[in-house]
Amino acid sequence: MSGFNPKKQSFYVLKDKKFLLILMPFFLTPAAHADNPTMNATNSEQEVLPETTLDPIIVTASRSDVEREKSPQTVQIIEQDEIEQQLQISSNSSDVLSNLLPSYTPSRGKMNGSGETLRGRTPLIMIDGVPQSNPLRPTGREVHSIDYSMVERIEVVQGANATNGMGATGGVINIITKKPKSGTANQHFGIQATVPTDTVDSDTFSYKTNYGVNGVQGDVDYLLSLSYEDQGKYLDGAGRQIGVDNTQGDLMESRAYDVLAKLGYQIDDDQYVQASINRYEIKNKNNYTSVPGNREQGIPTTSIKQKPPGDAPHNDVWTSSIRYENTDIAGMKLDAMVFNQEFEGLFGATNSATFQDPNIAPVGELYDQSRTKASKIGSKVSLTKDDLVQGRLKITGGLDTLYDKGKQDLYGTGRTYVPLSTYTSYSPFLQTEIAATDKLTLHGGVRREIGTLETDDYRTLPRYNNVLVKGGELDFKENLYNAGIVYSPIKDMALFANYSEGYSIPDIGRALRAINTPGLSIENLNQLKPILTENIELGTRVKLDNTNLDLSVFESSSDFGDRSRFDKETGAFLMAREKTRIRGYETSISQAFDDHKLKLSYAHTDGKYDTDDNGSLDGRLGGLDIAPNRLIASWGAKWSDKINSYLQVNHAFDRNFDGQNLDFDGYTLVDGSISYKLPKGVANLAVSNLLDKEYITYYSQSALDDDDRYFAGQGRTVTVGYSVDF
Repeated sequence: MSGFNPKKQSFYVLKDKKFLLILMPFFLTPAAHADNPTMNATNSEQEVLPETTLDPIIVTASRSDVEREKSPQTVQIIEQDEIEQQLQISSNSSDVLSNLLPSYTPSRGKMNGSGETLRGRTPLIMIDGVPQSNPLRPTGREVHSIDYSMVERIEVVQGANATNGMGATGGVINIITKKPKSGTANQHFGIQATVPTDTVDSDTFSYKTNYGVNGVQGDVDYLLSLSYEDQGKYLDGAGRQIGVDNTQGDLMESRAYDVLAKLGYQIDDDQYVQASINRYEIKNKNNYTSVPGNREQGIPTTSIKQKPPGDAPHNDVWTSSIRYENTDIAGMKLDAMVFNQEFEGLFGATNSATFQDPNIAPVGELYDQSRTKASKIGSKVSLTKDDLVQGRLKITGGLDTLYDKGKQDLYGTGRTYVPLSTYTSYSPFLQTEIAATDKLTLHGGVRREIGTLETDDYRTLPRYNNVLVKGGELDFKENLYNAGIVYSPIKDMALFANYSEGYSIPDIGRALRAINTPGLSIENLNQLKPILTENIELGTRVKLDNTNLDLSVFESSSDFGDRSRFDKETGAFLMAREKTRIRGYETSISQAFDDHKLKLSYAHTDGKYDTDDNGSLDGRLGGLDIAPNRLIASWGAKWSDKINSYLQVNHAFDRNFDGQNLDFDGYTLVDGSISYKLPKGVANLAVSNLLDKEYITYYSQSALDDDDRYFAGQGRTVTVGYSVDF
């Protein structure tokens, strides 16, 4: 099923249509995708393989197993060797994505990733097809729901689409976990330690370790992976202690662990079933308190060793699923999955004006902390027939269901912040792929989103006049379309065009918690209208020998979009429903030699919104929405059978925004690593921010005008690691 059955690996490679997992919003085959196998500077002890003809990479973003080269969308596959390479430099999952995706916002370096967008809009984050994003009450914590040492590859579809369900207005990031391998008790062990170069002591020391075992015994396959990480304090390029985000949560001074378990059973030649569960938790140690900086004077926020009020911010996530595959039901392929995700995110204590209640404590003295809880239960079922009209027509049909329940309360006082809300949806879909000629492929599909939002009665906080808001029920029905065309005039060249529609529910938390007018009901609240995003993309893919060139231009627009704005008076983020449009282009070129690989990528994005509801796009979207224009260059080299090196350069260009003090001064970061193959295992040495650059993060410069979160980025740090497969 999507290639996770190790016993049938060779069968799947020969019949790549077996990789379709239509029940999952985004899945690819595990067929090797290495432009140069000698460049895999991974932690594994594998011999360099001779050059071979690779099987096509199969993309299921369109809910059918289209070959990547015939996809009408921009698709990027982040392979395991690339992930491991990035993890040598930084264990922060946002860093991994940002370093490899130029259209992804530079990492905040915090537990909260709000403002980290893909092509200027929010991506749908999934683990093995199970949604981690919580569109009803986004927390920004979605990226930190799994340790990336558990990950085999990451599959990214750029641009708004609805074929994968609700929430993918910026695209889809599907995190594919490792799968069992043939053999018995294949084991892996890894350990690494990280310190800044400015001050090395017990407070700045960080370490991480992971262990995994997997195998196949008869018709049963299994996998168990464990990881633990302990992060110390961070220093900036000037040796100052970086400010901890006591409210939103921080990776600095945190502990995290992850447990992933899988158990599969081969019923017969055509049927396979697998159960999977992942438990991830990250929690701050709560030993440091931030000291506000000064934006006007360029002084960043710092920290002092002092316990802040309240309980420590944390993420606690359970992700589980059961998948079933039957490759031959009357000549069709059946994929089915049921899943569950349980999420709790606790934010830090603050005496925000929003939380004050004179009936509990004098104004300004009440500290409270927000907690979000969400529970998702869903299913995904699809049937595929791919041999119609002499093999030129493929049809996939299916049904997705979702029961999404969530609330946000104030942890310290037990008050309601956002009422219990439930979203139930039933979404039938149909996708087609037509090989009109040997050079021309047509794609098209429709999805019917049928949803119901139910909310309890509740009373807002005193900051919003203690008004009673009547709950109720809202029904949503929307037809969502996609269409694409791919033309290959010559071998190894493809021109493509695509139209797709993305669908999401706005952040009901920001809509409901700030109501201050009596007599309102959710049934007549304009802020809760769904977000429909239209995406248009044109592009080309060219492969000439060992050179790959990709280029795409895109536009995404929403007549009634969802833009976040920071209210400095209350310290809260509020929602604005406005017409928005984002335009941009991306390009990348890579060149592989015998022992070297060079890659250069660039992304340019601009966004506008309607400031006064007159239909004119007269305002520029800020750093909460769009990334800076970015250039990423990398060079990988194999110097011998034992030594590999990697160097990457990230440059974020200056950008001006509407609003006081929100101009962005760009910066350049350089990272490098080297690995050495020992008689047993591999040793690694990596340096992030090699030049020890002093800089203020993109989010802190451009997302909000606030001295409390004027955070600097990490200075130079060194990571030493060792891993072994046995």
